[in-house]
Amino acid sequence: MGTALSPLQLSAALRQSPPAPVYLVVGEEDLLRDEAVATLKTALLGEGGDFNFDVFYGDEAAGSDILTCALEVPVFAECRVVLVKGAEKISAREAEVLLPYLAAPVQATTVIFVSTKLDGRLKFSQALARAAVTVDCSPLREMHLGPWISRDAQRLGLRLDEKAVEVLKETSGGSLYAVRRELEKLAAYITTDRMATVADVYQLRGVEPGASVFDLTMAIAEGQRGRVLSILARNLEAGEAPLRILGSLAWQYRRIWKMKELLREGGREGEAARTLRMDPMQVKTFLGRLSDAHVRDALRWFWEADGQLKGGSAGQPRMTMERVLLRLCRSVQQAHVTPPHRPPAPTGRGSARVVSNVRTITSGNRTGR
Repeated sequence: MGTALSPLQLSAALRQSPPAPVYLVVGEEDLLRDEAVATLKTALLGEGGDFNFDVFYGDEAAGSDILTCALEVPVFAECRVVLVKGAEKISAREAEVLLPYLAAPVQATTVIFVSTKLDGRLKFSQALARAAVTVDCSPLREMHLGPWISRDAQRLGLRLDEKAVEVLKETSGGSLYAVRRELEKLAAYITTDRMATVADVYQLRGVEPGASVFDLTMAIAEGQRGRVLSILARNLEAGEAPLRILGSLAWQYRRIWKMKELLREGGREGEAARTLRMDPMQVKTFLGRLSDAHVRDALRWFWEADGQLKGGSAGQPRMTMERVLLRLCRSVQQAHVTPPHRPPAPTGRGSARVVSNVRTITSGNRTGR
């Protein structure tokens, strides 16, 4: 088949045509993956149907077990559903067993393979891509994140003003589950007769205005180490996880990189200002203080810190975050230090020269002592 759908297109496709025998739900956004699987299961089995629903895990299941289950006849139903989570972890040996099935799947069974990312060089991945309808659950692009937040808010009966949407985008760290948790808190707190504001978002997150990831990057760009550490402390004291703060900062730096590219390609400063939520008169100066080398280094440092925080080998998480932030400040400061003016070295006889800060005198005509 080789058809590709977005999560939003999946429901419409299931209404318009019979379900496919094989689906591949793939992408790094876990909320989109979970929603796509739930949509498929409900469309195929209804609200119940667990009797004809089986789950396997790629790093545990044998290919023969998945195959046997897929070939079983559904009981008191039109179809059965086999869900294989962590499909990227299926070993080459176990995957080999499934190749003939992918070439000729059973129509009475729908097999759903779920993965964050597949290695396209593998024979199994290539066969799966050809056989399956792919549901792309990649992280949302910048232009799609705001509309998604507004739609999810409406689902909860919540209205958001524009600035509240922007702050939720910043605080998400690229995680839709994180955004949804904030929206659910807002829906429980805000009465239906008023619109949620940026102050409401900050209040429920426990973070004071002036301590967002935007404020943090502004402080880094200005090399204000004290303010940077203060913003970090305020977020940690409010209960923010270090890993989430790091994710938000990395997300903001990726936006900064995109805006630098935009301006290099002749884009308008107004567009960059709207994306970065700042005064158009300041955006060029702000981006200028964060050099390309600084942004590249920052993304590498974020990746290293992410591994340290997840691996638990870096000591206290707070210290890990402080080291990263101070490193960023030093990088900005070093890039804007003006080297001291040095006068040209004197030439010719009878002149003074400086050696290790000691001034020595030479005479034009040396005489014996």
